[in-house]
Amino acid sequence: MTVSLKHSSAGAPTRAASGDGPEISNLARKAFEHYVPVMNAIPVPMSTDYSAMIREHEVWVLRDDDTIVASLVLVWHPDHLLLESVAVDPDCQGSGYGRKMLDWALKRAKEASVPDIRLYTNILMVENRDWYLRAGFVETHEEQRGDKHIVHMIYRL
Repeated sequence: MTVSLKHSSAGAPTRAASGDGPEISNLARKAFEHYVPVMNAIPVPMSTDYSAMIREHEVWVLRDDDTIVASLVLVWHPDHLLLESVAVDPDCQGSGYGRKMLDWALKRAKEASVPDIRLYTNILMVENRDWYLRAGFVETHEEQRGDKHIVHMIYRL
């Protein structure tokens, strides 16, 4: 997919504002909806309450003009940083926005001196798993959670 020049203007990630929840929800729906038939289930990011996430955790966004084109949800734990989700508008995929968000998560983890970043993803989200593996994450174990089979991954700092 070719990314238009419009999508090359997003700057550094900024903290999501309290009113950004609905727009982030819409972004997650667009970013993950192609997995519904693959998983025969709704991916967790599509049903997340992003307004609550903004209140309770760190949510970061990239904007192109006034539109949110990527989001990142980080959940702090005493011994690690959980990368809860990364979403990129499908029209902007391949633009480097996902990598920019991942680099931001790495920066935040290093600043906090936690030993690693952890995440989990559905075993059927092969493209996402491959992307995280290319970025330096390693798979640690698998787990069944309700109707979803997930893979846990870790990036050691």
